[in-house]
Amino acid sequence: MARAGRNEPCPCGSGKKYKRCCETSAGQSRTRTMVLVVLGAVLAVILVGFALMDRDRGAGPNRVWSAEHGHYH
Repeated sequence: MARAGRNEPCPCGSGKKYKRCCETSAGQSRTRTMVLVVLGAVLAVILVGFALMDRDRGAGPNRVWSAEHGHYH
């Protein structure tokens, strides 16, 4: 099946041009999916950052308190 051009009638039978009918809904669907993927990735990076930050706060067996700097080394 050949793909409809932008200015040809839409294959769904609505009578509208393809660019005003099915092309826009397909583009919106892809855009919405990409936004959700990017937001999920940003949320995952933030959560991993918090997990790593909490892990590095306490004094471990190989860490020494530095009074000069006010934190563990």
